Amino acid sequence: MAGQLEGKVAVITGAASGMGRQTSLLFASEGAKIVVADLDQERGAETVQLVAEAGGDAVFVRTDSSRETDTEALADAAVTTYGQIDVLVAAAGISHASYVSGEAGDGFAQEWRDENMLVNAPLERWEKVLDVNLTGVMLTDRAVARRMIEADGGGAIVNIASGMAKVPIRGLADYCVSKAGVWMLTKVLALELSRYGIRVNAIAPGIIDTPMIASMVADEERRQQTIRRVPLGRLGEPSDIASTALFLATEASSYFSGQMLHPDGGMFTG
Repeated sequence: MAGQLEGKVAVITGAASGMGRQTSLLFASEGAKIVVADLDQERGAETVQLVAEAGGDAVFVRTDSSRETDTEALADAAVTTYGQIDVLVAAAGISHASYVSGEAGDGFAQEWRDENMLVNAPLERWEKVLDVNLTGVMLTDRAVARRMIEADGGGAIVNIASGMAKVPIRGLADYCVSKAGVWMLTKVLALELSRYGIRVNAIAPGIIDTPMIASMVADEERRQQTIRRVPLGRLGEPSDIASTALFLATEASSYFSGQMLHPDGGMFTG
């Protein structure tokens, strides 16, 4: 039985760990060829190996999504290797300026510290987060969309935003604004690219159990405190986001564009 993405090529950024890696594995299991994009070459190669061990086909392209030369090279590599791009999942992102992909992060536990209030935080922190989380998504979307337009076969773009695109959190202004920007970028691109048959949607994850939230679940007491914030009573898993991305990448969502879905355990109800 053919998979839902049989014959398709998917570019996935932030694919060396967490949600990006799980999405790569799920898409490959559904028949897609995967272009694994990330800054972390070692972990990216691990994702490629995991796809191969499961019988899939993947290549790694080292990519700094905040650099236009890198995103253009990524799109070129995908077309050169597999001949086309049908799906993009832009999952590369950071919680704070010093975050390193795949490593335990503490950015989401810092919101009450005075030094992280917008009036006190250094400009460099703001610039770094927006460079990666917003400009990086724009550059990746644009590079892939250009190849989709040239191929004249339509396509699906899925941007990873956050519930913080709509809910402000003290001390995380840079992150919240970057994700709100991704949400608006998604809507604008959906309008601009509709005439080419390219659908653009976003995912706003809730609290997902990845290295990025390590400090929030550092011990059992903190884990339970975090879980109590979720109406459905559990943390999200990377697979919850991967399955949402799969829906948005396939014909099951053929009438969706310019939308943002909220796999968040019921946290966002407004």
